[in-house]
Amino acid sequence: MSNGSRAKVVSIVGARPQFIKLALLSAELRRQGFDETIVHTGQHYDDNMSGLFFDELGIPEPDVNLEVGSGSHGVQTGRMLIAIEEVLLKGRPDLVLVYGDTNSTLAGALCASKLHIPLAHVEAGLRSFNKEMPEEINRIVADHLSDILLCPTETAVGNLEREGITKGVYLVGDLMMDALRHFSGIATSKSHILDTLGVTAKDYLLATVHRAENTDDHKRLASILAALSDIGRTVVFPIHPRTKRRMIECGLGHALRDNVIVIDPIGYLDMINLEQNALAILTDSGGVQKEAFWLRVPCITLRDETEWVETVASGWNTLTGANRENIVRRATNVSNGADMHFRQQHAASKICDVLTWTRSTP
Repeated sequence: MSNGSRAKVVSIVGARPQFIKLALLSAELRRQGFDETIVHTGQHYDDNMSGLFFDELGIPEPDVNLEVGSGSHGVQTGRMLIAIEEVLLKGRPDLVLVYGDTNSTLAGALCASKLHIPLAHVEAGLRSFNKEMPEEINRIVADHLSDILLCPTETAVGNLEREGITKGVYLVGDLMMDALRHFSGIATSKSHILDTLGVTAKDYLLATVHRAENTDDHKRLASILAALSDIGRTVVFPIHPRTKRRMIECGLGHALRDNVIVIDPIGYLDMINLEQNALAILTDSGGVQKEAFWLRVPCITLRDETEWVETVASGWNTLTGANRENIVRRATNVSNGADMHFRQQHAASKICDVLTWTRSTP
């Protein structure tokens, strides 16, 4: 990046995990004098999955909302490509920041690369080694197009090295860990979700299901829902719009028993409160796996593999896939987790230092 007074940065986000990563980094970018433009693709457009997060996390209102909405991977990504290209051609930023592994990440990376605008990937280097996952394709493409690769873990750095990517790679820590540390105390004081639902700490399980590998496969979705019903405990289930739609389409709208409390998507503070007070968490979300690990809440991952291999190696995370018996067996043999154990990584500050240094380097 060329030297100048205020570097123009475009942050491209579109989904809940990206809003969480953006919260602390956007604040630090602005504090350090970067001229940031936030582009919201509209990939997550439900207010409980978008607007509420911006309000709770204190993120500035997006400068541009593309309002792309839902659709197949091709349709959604294609709409994003057209709209993001127009934004970048008009604004001509010094750098484009993409986050994580969604279609918003892919579209932003492709546009920046084709327009020869330097590209930085936050949460680079993650691999599940399953190319049937759309997120894995998005990660690989974004990493191989990026000029600056901002890795959360040493494992991620090693993954890139094995793919021949060693230039522009920086170990900066995990923004989501810092966000969890920053907001967990606020969640404890401001969230009343347990009282609202009538549940008691460590006397319920928390479940989330949203990935295409589970929602788009009738057998997997039916097996997971049956397992939630078979667990002899209360299960709190914030239901993703995609999951709700697929349940109806597949005739599974009444598949859950009374032990499962189905609620609409919730904000970040309520989610943290539910996570830290759960006996265990069942999820197919990468972000929730990490949060469970940091909060020391046993996690049951409803996938056959995970990009967060450290959580499995530590013993806090178990992979069950969508197997009904395995899910129930694991969920009925969990015990209380240990106390919270995570350290502040100052990832946002480290990322800004990297961007400043690369900008000043010829």
